[in-house]
Amino acid sequence: MSTVTVSAAEVNKLRQQTGAGMMDCRKALIESNGDFESAIDYLRKKGQKVAANRSDREAKEGVVIAKANAENTYGIVITLSSETDFVAKNQEFIDFAQSVADLALSSKTTTVEELLAIAMGSATIGEKLMEMVAKIGEKIEVSRFEQLSGDAVVPYIHQGYRIGVLVGMNMAANDAIILAGRDVAMQIAAMKPLAVDAESVPEEMIAREKAIAVEQIIAEGKPADMAEKIAAGKLNKFFKDNTLLPQPFVKDSSISVADYLNSVSKGLTVTAFRRSAVGA
Repeated sequence: MSTVTVSAAEVNKLRQQTGAGMMDCRKALIESNGDFESAIDYLRKKGQKVAANRSDREAKEGVVIAKANAENTYGIVITLSSETDFVAKNQEFIDFAQSVADLALSSKTTTVEELLAIAMGSATIGEKLMEMVAKIGEKIEVSRFEQLSGDAVVPYIHQGYRIGVLVGMNMAANDAIILAGRDVAMQIAAMKPLAVDAESVPEEMIAREKAIAVEQIIAEGKPADMAEKIAAGKLNKFFKDNTLLPQPFVKDSSISVADYLNSVSKGLTVTAFRRSAVGA
């Protein structure tokens, strides 16, 4: 049995630095013979063990953070997932997600693996994540991470960190274009378009939708030679309903999103977007 004694001040110092519970911190210091750095490693290892034990759990709650750089030419969107809504609404959890997003933005890293290896104070983001797992006892992970570059990139966070959107546009950012980008981002958050326009829809998706339409038309008793023409009409409706630019604009359904953008600045359009949602 260990004879190492630790003071309340040492335990509190370790707790302040790692966020772990008092008893966990005391045990870590005792197991590490009072060595502070070893105690931190002990807690990180414990966090990794907690994460492994919960690897089969579903982390369907969490927060989404979207940010752009000062020039509005590059943006990121990350989803930090948790198991419960209780954790997701905790301010410490939200603050951690914001810090991770800030580092993702400034580093311009491109993968989750690279992101987790970025230094965050005296540890990496991945190690800090494990410390949070140890403290909270839930599965927590960066479940999605995307980037977007453009002449203008506008971020938007919807529904209390439930949905994050990045909108890329073909003209340099100014106040009017940023405002238009936010309007379009709200449209994307609400309507969940599959692509910017018909040309952006993957060929395999078009082929699948067309095949379904043809089968439905033939099942309705229409002649096979008419099925192709009718299917083309159904595809056009599919594009209008499910791609961004031809959709009715949510703030004025008498015009399309494309018309709205053109009214802001002639030729203004969306080049790309990213949409992430909690649980998706």
